[in-house]
Amino acid sequence: MKIIVTGGAGFIGSHIVDALVDEGYEVHIVDNLSAGKKENVNPKAVLHVVDIREKEKLIPIFENAEYVFHEAGFPQVQYSIENPVETSGINVEGTLNVLEASRANKVKRVIFASSAAVYGNQEILPITENMQVNPLSPYGAQKYIGEVYMKLYAQIYGIETVSLRYFNVYGPRQSASGAYASVIPKFIEFRKKNEPLPITGDGEQTRDFVNVKDIVSANILAMKEVGVGKGETLNIGGSNQYSVNYIAKLTGGEILYIPPRVEPRKTQASIVAAKGFLNWEPRVMLEEGIHELKAYNNI
Repeated sequence: MKIIVTGGAGFIGSHIVDALVDEGYEVHIVDNLSAGKKENVNPKAVLHVVDIREKEKLIPIFENAEYVFHEAGFPQVQYSIENPVETSGINVEGTLNVLEASRANKVKRVIFASSAAVYGNQEILPITENMQVNPLSPYGAQKYIGEVYMKLYAQIYGIETVSLRYFNVYGPRQSASGAYASVIPKFIEFRKKNEPLPITGDGEQTRDFVNVKDIVSANILAMKEVGVGKGETLNIGGSNQYSVNYIAKLTGGEILYIPPRVEPRKTQASIVAAKGFLNWEPRVMLEEGIHELKAYNNI
């Protein structure tokens, strides 16, 4: 069975590719290598160095594919604020191109990497999928538009789609400065340099962290589960709250407190829907995941 993974040379995409290859699928990667790296590419997968903004190049690559994992995008919030048109071209028009290439080739199902950024600030925790979306950046808005298109393509064109709203993902191969950068890879990078870990404000702000292994398992289940495909949106998080201070403690090293910034005080995902639809729940404990990440980085 042929499967497409857009962004398959990137952080999350490459881990999905590895899992699919291990299960014996014929995996094709679509990645322009702007953020992805060739060293992340599984040698048993086929790499197509193509930009998702080039629809006519996507269509022949998608021929005979059964499933598509759409992980490609530009997920930097600040960059989207500074460059809303460029990032829309990637995150909105690029997503439409992926859907159109899927429609042209009668792909069975598309699994879309969305983001908790669609929620913005929410006063009530845990965050559930039926809460009013409130994106605070073009990136968050673009991901929500992608979800809307996923649902429309399921309703109008009969392509099965599922959107997974990732919370704070961490794990090996994650950049400390680029896409999906968050506090954990940044702390790991400072620790490698033997520099103090900078903490904004009092460090008691919390985040919901989920290991990339659990993200992969959610994606594989979203591909296989017969009970989804109508454009559902599902939170994929750890269903927990860990403070930045606690992350620093697990990482180790000296701490440097710096002035606070405007950011959500607390985040936590409800994963009731993911459990119900996919029979999914996270299995990697934060302490275990950071221990593995430190070993991966020789710390």
